[in-house]
Amino acid sequence: MKKKILSVLLAVAMMGTMLAGCGNNENDGGNSGSGSSGTGSTAASSTPDSGAASSGGTGDSAGAEPVTLRWAIWDQETTQYWGDIKAAYEATHDNVTIEMVDLGSTDYMTVLATELSGQGSEFDVVTVKDVPGYATLVQKNAIIPLDDYIKADGVDLEQYAGATDQVVVDGKLYELPFRNDFWVLFYNKDLFDAANVPYPTNDMTFEQYDELARKMTDTTFGSQVYGAHYHTWRSAVQLFAVLDGQHTILDGSYEFMKPYYEMVLNQEADGVARKYSDLKTEGLHYSAAFSGGDVAMLNMGSWFIATMITNLKSGEYDSQLCGNWGIVKYPHAEGVEPGSTLGTITGLAVTSATDTPDAAWDFVKWVSGEEGAAVMASSGNFPAIMTEEVVNLITGLEGFPTDDASKEALNVSNLYLEVPYAPNVSEINSVLDSYHGSIMSGEMSIDDGIAAMNTEVSKILGQ
Repeated sequence: MKKKILSVLLAVAMMGTMLAGCGNNENDGGNSGSGSSGTGSTAASSTPDSGAASSGGTGDSAGAEPVTLRWAIWDQETTQYWGDIKAAYEATHDNVTIEMVDLGSTDYMTVLATELSGQGSEFDVVTVKDVPGYATLVQKNAIIPLDDYIKADGVDLEQYAGATDQVVVDGKLYELPFRNDFWVLFYNKDLFDAANVPYPTNDMTFEQYDELARKMTDTTFGSQVYGAHYHTWRSAVQLFAVLDGQHTILDGSYEFMKPYYEMVLNQEADGVARKYSDLKTEGLHYSAAFSGGDVAMLNMGSWFIATMITNLKSGEYDSQLCGNWGIVKYPHAEGVEPGSTLGTITGLAVTSATDTPDAAWDFVKWVSGEEGAAVMASSGNFPAIMTEEVVNLITGLEGFPTDDASKEALNVSNLYLEVPYAPNVSEINSVLDSYHGSIMSGEMSIDDGIAAMNTEVSKILGQ
């Protein structure tokens, strides 16, 4: 069955369907939402039993009672993979109908939490857009723990590269990720060729990355080339510091971020990167900066891959300026394993209001497993499970860079969430955002800004 599904999806990918933009693409998962702690209790049993749509394909579910699952999503019309998932699942589970309910992307998690708090909620499965929103649903007892199902069906959580470990609440897991956007380094091959400088590699320390950015810089007026570019999100600078696996944004003491602020601010001062204050004033988006053809390297999420492919194909981006591009793995600190990167996950959860928890779980498991991963990859999006088949689907899409290094860049060794689960994460985000802006704009020194972060976050952690 699995081979059959993959073969069908490969055929779909070869048909040349246009890539859809990511559902929450070009979105800084590390800077959004609010979080709170809490434990969940279930209105419906979370213990597996003989539900209407137990695991398996058509053969397993033949003769079972028809089931309709209501699934909360956003941006149905502009996000290809929602419909792809529905079609593929229904094709192999002929007794199940998936009814998608589009809540819109604006304030999706707030709207969803409100919907689930009302009497008579009819959702069976919900899409969880971010970790703070996940925390809210857990606190409201709106979703059920999946641990008994996971154990009974032998789901291997290691295939999620450590992501699920970072969203456990009081020893329980309430969602499975089906999509994972992680950060890579984009680069303009033509600029490197013109400067006769070797391309970036999949194993660069931050010292080597800084040296390369400086080699690629040309400050000549009228023909400037910026060796690097940093979007205004704090994640584009601060989260370099958590790649060692020893620190997170929740630490409460942030001296470990200082070397990366120094690197980026020194680059700005030397003309290696555009200034933060100019970007804020001009409102220059990172996509416009990179597609303009004067940026050698850009650290950004994997969602930008689909954007590059789509916009070059449509002609929105000038292929003469940025058509010859590639990606490599994120730079890393000395002694850190190459392929360590930052990620944001999108997950699925079973509601406590559902009358068919077993059928809902089967859908969650399927979408978050290898079959669902192949569906996601067929439209150029990044699933939470990166099997060899999935990597081949993505790298085989027309417009993906053809070099081996770009393909290898998709192999992640350690995935650290931009926002791991924690109480009061929204308040912590707000503090870090504020003082990041103060440091980057020059309103505060690095030391003073970090000291302020320490003070304010410590107050939050002490509450």
